[in-house]
Amino acid sequence: MSTDFPAPDGATARRAAGPEPGKPAGPARRAASSGSFSGSLGWTALGAIIPGLGLWRAGRKIAGGVIMGVFVVLVGGAAALLVTSRKTLENAVIAQQGMLQNVAIGLVVLAVAWVAVIGISHLALRPVNPSIGQRAAGAAVVGILSFVVAAPMAMGANLAWITGNTLDSLVGGDETPNSTQPTINTVDPWANKDRLNILILGGDSGTGRSASTGMRADTVIVASIDTHTGATTLFTLPRNAEKMPFPSDSPLHKYYPNGFTSDQANPDLYTRSQFLLNAMYRVVPTKVPHDILGKTKDLGADVMKVSVGDALGLDIDYFVKINMDGFKDFINAIGGITVNINYKIPIGGQTDANIQPDGYLQPGPNQHLDGHDALWYARGRFHLDDYKRMERQRCVINAVVQQTTPQVVLTNFQSIAKAGENTITTDVPRSLLPDLVELGLKVKDTKLRSVVFDPQSGFNSPNPNWTAVKKKVQKALKETSAGIEASASPTATGSSSPSASSTPTKKATSTATAKATAKSDDLEDICGYHPEKS
Repeated sequence: MSTDFPAPDGATARRAAGPEPGKPAGPARRAASSGSFSGSLGWTALGAIIPGLGLWRAGRKIAGGVIMGVFVVLVGGAAALLVTSRKTLENAVIAQQGMLQNVAIGLVVLAVAWVAVIGISHLALRPVNPSIGQRAAGAAVVGILSFVVAAPMAMGANLAWITGNTLDSLVGGDETPNSTQPTINTVDPWANKDRLNILILGGDSGTGRSASTGMRADTVIVASIDTHTGATTLFTLPRNAEKMPFPSDSPLHKYYPNGFTSDQANPDLYTRSQFLLNAMYRVVPTKVPHDILGKTKDLGADVMKVSVGDALGLDIDYFVKINMDGFKDFINAIGGITVNINYKIPIGGQTDANIQPDGYLQPGPNQHLDGHDALWYARGRFHLDDYKRMERQRCVINAVVQQTTPQVVLTNFQSIAKAGENTITTDVPRSLLPDLVELGLKVKDTKLRSVVFDPQSGFNSPNPNWTAVKKKVQKALKETSAGIEASASPTATGSSSPSASSTPTKKATSTATAKATAKSDDLEDICGYHPEKS
């Protein structure tokens, strides 16, 4: 239907046809339908960068405006939290159990929604009745833009999900600390804490041993970390140390008033073996009430925290227990470690049973070891004493600290997380993890120092002088605070790993005097290549 009306020039013009009365109007034409196809692709790309912009351009003002508003709120809010409340954000996301899994789900939902907006925007923007070629080109552009947007969020979701599951496995959620854990200030945990002491336990709960036998803690190391500088000293006790003490105010003292030792006057070798340091983890929990230390995640580890802390004169804050049988998976996950080997190290074998090793790690500088070989580097002792093994274990820790970069962790995160779930147990509270990461970066920028209690240092395993041990520990820690150079070997010709120079708080007055009086070792030197010392 049309209506004639006079035109200015006398001719008859026709009004544009409209719908019949009573009939609904047809679908509105796209605002951009008269635009070029290349222009629609450009606006689709812009709409992928700023979700909603493409719909706004296509005439869907309300929908486009709402989507853009949500986008601005999300991005702006996240940026504001990162700048003004990063600590609060970290605690909210990392410290709360299940939160990272929720973040992962949120990222997936956001990715799907974003991709949907890209597709809908392009359909609204492209010309009416596009050709087959234009349809194909549009689909390709939408696909590429969707991948560019969704891929990072998918990776982020995967990372958040794996991290959440790993943290749940390792530390769970924050709980009321027991008597062996300090009360921390979540706002600034180092405000009134100059030193963090962590007990590192290495056990062999597998390798053919019955599960009912329990873990044998053959590696006992305390890492004492200066929370201000990151300067770290490792204190290593031999696994055969006897008469491990318990403080008089500990409920464990009632059961072991003379230390962890037999009541027999002349115990046989088997009985004595049940009272060595490496037996404490599995033996003491069978002799005392399970709630003797209150609520505990791992009674054996907490017992060792109390005893080792008393022996060294340190307050042990947390423990980290490493299953040595899964340790090889962790080393493989970080791409192996590079160490110097100064003498042949056996792979397998038993000295007492005269079972020969399967082979040997051969001497040489800068030997790159996979998980299997790194495990035997740390554990091999066929016809070797425990003290050489203790030395090599320190070198493994040094290599891991110095060679594991953030890039390595990010590249191999999934395999590292999986290995950690099967290898590491700790009572470190979840809320402390962000601060520990920052502290770990400080540790990496220093040279690790070490003290080993062995016969060469005057330590007597059957009858230790714990008073002398405490004095040596305090002297070594004072050296670190004063910046006194650690003892070094003049024969060292190589280093097991690159490390940054230490940054002491006070320069030593004399290098020669410092070396003469130093009570701790420089691990970079100890782990260097000098086979003439072996």
